[in-house]
Amino acid sequence: MKLFSTGEFAEICGVKKQTLFHYDEIGLLKPDYKQDNGYRYYSLQQVEVFTVIEMLKEIDMSLADIKQFLEIRSPEETIALLAEKERVMEEKIRKMKQIKRSIRNKREYLKKAITLDFTAITIEQCESKRYILSDFIAQYSEKPVAKLLMQFINENKESGVDSGHPIGVLLPKDAVLANNYDYFSHFYLQIDTETQAQTHLLDAGEYVIGYHEGSYIHIHKAYHKIKTYLLTQNYQITGDSFEEYLLDETSVHGLDNYVTRIMIKVEPIHH
Repeated sequence: MKLFSTGEFAEICGVKKQTLFHYDEIGLLKPDYKQDNGYRYYSLQQVEVFTVIEMLKEIDMSLADIKQFLEIRSPEETIALLAEKERVMEEKIRKMKQIKRSIRNKREYLKKAITLDFTAITIEQCESKRYILSDFIAQYSEKPVAKLLMQFINENKESGVDSGHPIGVLLPKDAVLANNYDYFSHFYLQIDTETQAQTHLLDAGEYVIGYHEGSYIHIHKAYHKIKTYLLTQNYQITGDSFEEYLLDETSVHGLDNYVTRIMIKVEPIHH
């Protein structure tokens, strides 16, 4: 029977000798033959054992769990283990697809954002969109609101509906009309996929779209410009305001370079 030295076996398996020494020390993969002088030798059959260990490592089994599995393995145990690991891998694939979709959408948002004129105010026809609302947040101070935001983000990631659209804040129509621009009622997230969670519909129709550059504490200036523009166009506000960061800390440095998009449903004033 052909035997391989530790160096030869390590080269065949594509690992360092130290890996084989470690596997030997913990009893995971002992050489078939060990001389009195300490030299280790491995058999051809142990190549397959090594590949099984590497496969189980790839599906995130610990070395201790792999050792235990190899000691008690049977066809039934192997079937059960592979079925469970297949389920785990399917969940990982789902999450990786979600991350890929999120990255793609974030990239497209940024590509579009850098082409916009942030000084412009427009009235545009918008299609309906589905979104999810957070719990009501207006009654909370900043710290609880921050916790609710993190909870909202995590819930949408876990449910698989987060597609990379920006988390926005919703200002009720009455708050906008009363110039109360700190009265956020909810966080919201636009969604692309079906979900069992309760969703809301952003109605199709005409929306005024404007932008605020800089810290949020000055956003009232953007709203003032939007309202002035609507008066010149003979339009009135008929819906809530949807605010989203187009540029934030992920793409620019500092609050002064943030850009917030403001979108409000409007209608012509009929005399």
